Amino acid sequence: MWSKCCSSSTVVSGAPPSTTAVVIKPAEYAAHTSALLAELLPAYLDTDATAVVEGGAPETTVLLEQHFDHIFYTGNGTVGRIVMTAAAKNLTPVALELGGKSPVFVDRNADVTTVAQRLAQTKFANAGQTCVAPDYVLTDPDTATELQAALVVAIKGLFGEDPQTSDTYGRIINERHFDRLSALLGSGHTVTGGQTDRADTYIAPTVLADVRPDEPVMQEEIFGPILPILTVADLDEAIAFINDRDKPLALYAFTENNTTKRRLAAETSSGGLNFGLPMRHLAVPTLPFGGVGESGMGNYHGRYSIETFSHRKAVLDVPLS
Repeated sequence: MWSKCCSSSTVVSGAPPSTTAVVIKPAEYAAHTSALLAELLPAYLDTDATAVVEGGAPETTVLLEQHFDHIFYTGNGTVGRIVMTAAAKNLTPVALELGGKSPVFVDRNADVTTVAQRLAQTKFANAGQTCVAPDYVLTDPDTATELQAALVVAIKGLFGEDPQTSDTYGRIINERHFDRLSALLGSGHTVTGGQTDRADTYIAPTVLADVRPDEPVMQEEIFGPILPILTVADLDEAIAFINDRDKPLALYAFTENNTTKRRLAAETSSGGLNFGLPMRHLAVPTLPFGGVGESGMGNYHGRYSIETFSHRKAVLDVPLS
């Protein structure tokens, strides 16, 4: 019972009146992925136990009217509220994985070459369209200058001189999101990237510097290949900045300082916390994955998935004599 976190999906379990255990509703935006799931799952899973429903809002609305045992949704907060409202009518428990603006703190003593390589690899994977992608960077002014130069080199190393011709660099899922992301490119000033091609739904891997907190790129989850860098004086200011905003799905930090690590763990709230390598907690099956506050509720992966989709029923048998 799993759904890809980088496109809105819904998994609902315990669907009456049949014996179907799981109904999967893939995101209509990812049409090819949805069609492939509809083709492959019935071929390899028991169709009496699983079903795939394709479609858009009308189909989802009908599904949400049913009385399920549990609803699991990945996507954005707007639809998450719709899902939760519908679930409340039947007192159906939900797990919501909603993403958000996952910050990155870069300590002044961090190796910026390593930081840049790991940031570029994770931020620009799938053209930034992953729910746990690093959303923005917080660091001091001197480190920001060094990091900007290192990111230019790292991006070129990953995708070459022209990322549009790279066979490892993706495209934006549709024109609507291309237009949304293109409107964010005017924030700050462009260090590298910024090129767009609407016919190809291509946006170059882009780094923005001198970004202000009130600019458009900082008002919503980016979910695309744009990385803003904001400067803070120190760790105190970074923690205050993070805590002044919605709780993110993930918080990332590049630091070797144990005190800094302990403070970030104790003084901030996020779905997950990674030191040294963004996104990789998602691939560790022994760690729970999920959000908190605006970034969601509930968790899954490994045994946590079993617990999320199970009800622990207390059974007591007292002898009569």
